[in-house]
Amino acid sequence: MSETLLYSVAGSVATITLNRPQVMNALDAGMIARLRAVCEQACDDAAMRAIVLRGNGPAFLAGGDVALFHANLPRLPEMVGKLAGELHHAIVALRRAPKPVLASVHGAVAGAGVSLLAAADLAIAATDTKFTLAYSRIAASPDGGSTWFLPRLVGYRKALELMLLSDTFDAATALALGLVNWVVASAELATETAKIAQRLASGPTVAFGETKALVNQSFERPLDVQLAVEAQAFARCARTADLTEGVTAFVEKRAPSFTGK
Repeated sequence: MSETLLYSVAGSVATITLNRPQVMNALDAGMIARLRAVCEQACDDAAMRAIVLRGNGPAFLAGGDVALFHANLPRLPEMVGKLAGELHHAIVALRRAPKPVLASVHGAVAGAGVSLLAAADLAIAATDTKFTLAYSRIAASPDGGSTWFLPRLVGYRKALELMLLSDTFDAATALALGLVNWVVASAELATETAKIAQRLASGPTVAFGETKALVNQSFERPLDVQLAVEAQAFARCARTADLTEGVTAFVEKRAPSFTGK
């Protein structure tokens, strides 16, 4: 039996691949537990300077396994609580990872698929991608952090529209909404994903981590506190070899060579 979630490393890029293509990578209990484990592993591994999320087969992630829900209706409240708890540990790991996370999506991105996409720092989509929150179609409320991420990404009213109506929208709309950063031809998705991942993995990793943390926390802080924290973060960056290299390269009018330290 093949693994339902794959973890691979190439250079300093960790790739997490959803691998239940026969059900469009719908999440079941084993897959969610594995997702938590590999997200935490990638987050904590200092050798990894970028993380890529992708799906095998015809879809990125079509949400939770609704057939599993139906087979367990009598105990579904308890089951959902446990599954969501594990999924949420994975989401938190991605957000606290001191390195960029890139989602590379295609085909169906539904329910928890949108949540996982939204948890990433950057996202690239194939032109054939179709998105839907889907939860309201089965009389459920969202999980995976989408009620936190989407208002920040697309705005309060649009987020509620996507959640309450669960309409399907295409990659061009996702780009216009700010849900993804790039849209490319399906045949170019893997190549363009690799290019962006390599750019991220070759960058100043400490500075990237500081930047990510500052942005993540900016919604909960008043301006004066954010300014003070920015100064502290810049000071930490100033202690790194990468900042020395960046400043020196700028003065010498050459491209910097960052090591992530």
